[in-house]
Amino acid sequence: MNASQTQVLIAGAGPTGLTLALWLTRLGVQVRIFDKDAGPGETSRALAVQARTLEFNRQIGIVDDVLAAGVRVERLTVRTPAGIAARLPLSDFGQGVSPYSFAFALPQDIHERILITHLARAGVRVERNTELVAFEDTGGTVVATLNKQGATETVSTAYLVGSDGARSAVRHGLGIGFPGGTYEQSFYVADVEGRGAFTRNGMDTTVSAYGFAIVMPVRQSGSLRLIGVVPKAHEADETITFEAIRADVERDTGITVARVNWFSTYRVHHRVAERFRIGRVFLAGDAGHIHSPAGGQGMNTGMGDAVNLAWKLAAVLQGRADKRLLDSYEPERIAFARLLIDSTDKVFRVATSRSRLVGLFRRYLMPKILRVVLGTAAGSRAFFGMISQTRIQYRASAISSGKAGAIQGGDRLPYVASGSSDNFEPLRSLDWQVHVYGEANAAFLVMLAATGIPVHVFAWSDRAKSAGLQRDGAYLVRPDGHVALASGTQDPQAFERYIAALAIKPRQQAASWPKNQRMLPAA
Repeated sequence: MNASQTQVLIAGAGPTGLTLALWLTRLGVQVRIFDKDAGPGETSRALAVQARTLEFNRQIGIVDDVLAAGVRVERLTVRTPAGIAARLPLSDFGQGVSPYSFAFALPQDIHERILITHLARAGVRVERNTELVAFEDTGGTVVATLNKQGATETVSTAYLVGSDGARSAVRHGLGIGFPGGTYEQSFYVADVEGRGAFTRNGMDTTVSAYGFAIVMPVRQSGSLRLIGVVPKAHEADETITFEAIRADVERDTGITVARVNWFSTYRVHHRVAERFRIGRVFLAGDAGHIHSPAGGQGMNTGMGDAVNLAWKLAAVLQGRADKRLLDSYEPERIAFARLLIDSTDKVFRVATSRSRLVGLFRRYLMPKILRVVLGTAAGSRAFFGMISQTRIQYRASAISSGKAGAIQGGDRLPYVASGSSDNFEPLRSLDWQVHVYGEANAAFLVMLAATGIPVHVFAWSDRAKSAGLQRDGAYLVRPDGHVALASGTQDPQAFERYIAALAIKPRQQAASWPKNQRMLPAA
């Protein structure tokens, strides 16, 4: 039996585990990541990549590769059996909210390969055909036993993270419950080549009294993703084939299918684990929560878990924060997972209900409501905020404090463009920083200079005001781009107390930000 050590051991190499590994590696943490499968997935699976995920990808320098590989979804077309009910623009419906103000699609297998490529460049390779046999948290370390094609290895690690999917061996090993349920309908998903009246670089949704069907681009090569409810006549079939339901699929989607590249049927679960952490062992992604595909939230939520956990693990492992910082991971992410379950459940039940009354609402009223709401700039931005994950906030977190303007501790830092740059550019440092919008006073700068935390001073602008920021307000920003502490008066003592309470120490400043202050021009 071999024995080895690492700082963080990651079980599961899907988008969540790969994101966690890449962020930790960028932060200078030694990781090992393994997966029981022989290789990465070969099918598209999750498609939607939300703006918040793209913002995280920008922080670690991979967003250009992601954008180059995917498709911008420019329009949502809502169809009914009577014809087109609404055309809703998605090319810039989040204008001013994020640098990625559009809907975006990238197959999960391609997304994973981009993450794997960047990990390999950093010297980390996924260990394949490797399973977790057992683990024990000894209090000071976690001892895990791995099996790789019959060879057993014992790994000592400071922390173990289970990002190993809905059937998580880590979750089972912790004995954590996974309450929830399964929706009664069966669904189909297919990647096909075909022809029909679909929107190029768009998403077509057909709604009717019987259910829904979706058509959207999968790859730049032009293949299509078809999603819908399995016809009731075939729900009880022991094996459901595409040919058995072809006529229904082609009728519902309007696509004449020439070739099927991938087809699957599934039942949708909705579950949240009772805990996301016990001692030195954490859960992330599908190991902790699974829910309906409504709104394309699942993969993005897991990647958000990974980012939230990564910077906290790095700070504690490197002695840059008190270990109590890790206590904030579970309450922050489990609260969002539960909220997401509740919201997607409501949407999903409306979309799939076979109730005649709900079916009439879906066919006749819902398209009109969407057209009215999304026909305004404010409505479009609200819809963008709802699905893009840019409105995720941790106001109730123990490490969130203060308010300045409309922004409270725990909120995502609002996006403010300024000339050819923006206030998100400094977030590439993956480090704590302070933002001031307006003028910074001398006493405040002197206090922060002693901490080593960089201060970025942005000229006051109408865009900053529209984003809800306060003139001359100061915001302590976490490495993940959320505001930790907001102060309308640049109170040095408030920042000093916060920094001391968590024993925060910054990373060495990136070479691209050599000065303690940076002024960007007004918009």
